[in-house]
Amino acid sequence: MNTYIEGILILAGINLMAVLGLSLLTGFTGLFSFGHAGFMAIGGYTSAMLTVKFHWPFIPALLVGGLVAALFSAIIGKVTLNLKGDYFCIATLGFGEAIRLILDNVQYFGGARGWPGIPNYTNLWNVLGINLVAVLVLANLIRSRHGRNMIAIREEELASQIVGINVFKHKITSLMISASYAGIAGGLMAHYMTFLQPKMFSLVKSTELTIIVIFGGLGSISGSVLGALVLTALPEVLRSFSQWRLVCYGLAVIIIMISRPEGLLGGYELTPSSMKKLYNRLRLKKQAGKQGLEGGDIQ
Repeated sequence: MNTYIEGILILAGINLMAVLGLSLLTGFTGLFSFGHAGFMAIGGYTSAMLTVKFHWPFIPALLVGGLVAALFSAIIGKVTLNLKGDYFCIATLGFGEAIRLILDNVQYFGGARGWPGIPNYTNLWNVLGINLVAVLVLANLIRSRHGRNMIAIREEELASQIVGINVFKHKITSLMISASYAGIAGGLMAHYMTFLQPKMFSLVKSTELTIIVIFGGLGSISGSVLGALVLTALPEVLRSFSQWRLVCYGLAVIIIMISRPEGLLGGYELTPSSMKKLYNRLRLKKQAGKQGLEGGDIQ
């Protein structure tokens, strides 16, 4: 495979890992977050510390990075999850920026200059394997009773409380799982770039992840996968436009949001059964069109 294309696929897979977690929080539980870059930073620096300074194997270091990010999210969630609407979003934004500013001043990790010399352990195959496991875990979670409760909270929080759903418990569970996914994504990024710098996890990164979730479709795992692939590759496709490529990127996102506000797939999932139903529907439409055309010819 072409090294350039392989690099794009690896970056798409890293983004997808964080986007899957954010999709659970935003798309299925209804909580918007602009602080997921902070969880990526926690996971990235933790896993890099374990592999570089303590010589841990790669996969255990990734898992611990995700766990540490989940623990931080539990602390933040205890304070912020009782906030409503935009206030929770603003609180997560502040958390993400606070993590970045703290890392700017921690010389143990290189501070604002960055941290070079991280081993290159991330490759296409372990990214694909981790993505596959992450998608399967998320899909099974959504189909479980806990996933249905999260969707109920998204649709109507007050009604969920009335029927006996522990809203706070399911919100913090969603936040912790989402943060662990972002932490693992940060670890993959650290061991692919072989360099970490706090500005890599700025508000721009959090915004990019949120855009991918909305672009692919809220409440759709398939949409998150498609959105991560398209929006990671799009800036590279537009690279020939040089300084205008980010303008074209933003314009493309705006056009999609105006023409299809529910995202590329909306709440639709690309499963074998749904693909078969879509194929049968298109076939029936085609047959109906042929019959209408033949009827017109007879008249």
